[in-house]
Amino acid sequence: MKSRGERHIGLLNGFAAYGMWGLVPLFWPLLKPAGAAEILAHRMVWSLVFVAAALVFVRRWAWAGELLRQPRRLALITVAAAVITVNWGVYIWAVNSGHVVEASLGYFINPLVTIAMGVVLLKERLRRVQWVAVGVGAAAVLVLTVGYGRPPWISLTLAFSFATYGLVKKKVNLGGVESLAAETAVQFLPALGYLLWLGHQGDLSFASEGPGHAALLASTGIVTALPLVCFGAAAIRVPLSTLGLLQYLAPVFQFLLGIFYFGEAMPPERWAGFALVWLALTLLTWDALRTARTLRREIGRPGTTMTTGTVSAVRKAESLASGPEPLDSPAARP
Repeated sequence: MKSRGERHIGLLNGFAAYGMWGLVPLFWPLLKPAGAAEILAHRMVWSLVFVAAALVFVRRWAWAGELLRQPRRLALITVAAAVITVNWGVYIWAVNSGHVVEASLGYFINPLVTIAMGVVLLKERLRRVQWVAVGVGAAAVLVLTVGYGRPPWISLTLAFSFATYGLVKKKVNLGGVESLAAETAVQFLPALGYLLWLGHQGDLSFASEGPGHAALLASTGIVTALPLVCFGAAAIRVPLSTLGLLQYLAPVFQFLLGIFYFGEAMPPERWAGFALVWLALTLLTWDALRTARTLRREIGRPGTTMTTGTVSAVRKAESLASGPEPLDSPAARP
């Protein structure tokens, strides 16, 4: 049982992590005139530099040797790196192209997409309320398709890439910082090669917009890794259910920034679509919390044996309270 002070520190770190992820749309426009592809490449390069320096400082390198001796896990890391590249690239482009609200929708619907993928790919069985939540989410996508005049492809790409990343990460079973180091190591050479090519073409803003601009591009590594460090500090101190609820701070902040800071339009049909998404998430959260409470009561009854499977069921229900497995995919955050 964690002390009150430990839980307080965990909550502060959780708010810091999700707050930074929620406010990141304010950062990417500062990197213009660099295009989304150049910003993405810098993020890959400088993230590896920052995370590698942190791992050297804390002397956490034993996992690297083990990983190099496991070709299957290396292949999964490569898949994760490819998926996270899509996720980061689409998000940066969306923010700098005036689609912050649609990008936030991707992280709202991610839990619903993850559940749907669990049914299709892992043959998981859903409770009735979960089926209703998924159905309401599908209806929301249809309403938003009408509202946007096209499918909300930015949201769907972010949600499906994030869900796929989480699925792969469950199989890799590597810590958040270590995983980010491995994935950016895969990304490093292609990203560096792209930046060198841009420089050869004379299109590299890093070298032509002054030291302040160069420093901002280099700070993409800190912007990527610092929230992950705070997340790790929170994950070991607060319950999964609390951490799961905190994760909605990020898309809420992004949604509010899109409307009130960036001034993006929200006609009635988009409000209707978002309302359906929020209804689906409310149903999902209520069902997961109810299930977790029921399982805990069963465990607490006299004579009840608490098996590993029962404990896992409680933890899964708590983590699903506002989104599947929040511990598995922090690095995929925007």
